[in-house]
Amino acid sequence: MSSLVLQYVVIALAVIGSAVVVVRKQFPGTVRRLRTASALWLLREQRAPALQRLGRRIAPAASATAAGCGGCSGCDD
Repeated sequence: MSSLVLQYVVIALAVIGSAVVVVRKQFPGTVRRLRTASALWLLREQRAPALQRLGRRIAPAASATAAGCGGCSGCDD
């Protein structure tokens, strides 16, 4: 019985991992917004220092794009 449970756990982890990869590839803007919102929530002053460290770690890097730029790197050609 325990081997069946282990098999289901492994399959569930594989499915979750695949779903994460698909979401990151297909919806990068949404992932960035979710990371930003999560980081801002964790970085509040009343949060524990460990949660603030986690917030700094998951915060997306600042992007240095022009005001009207969509970030497609088409200007570099």
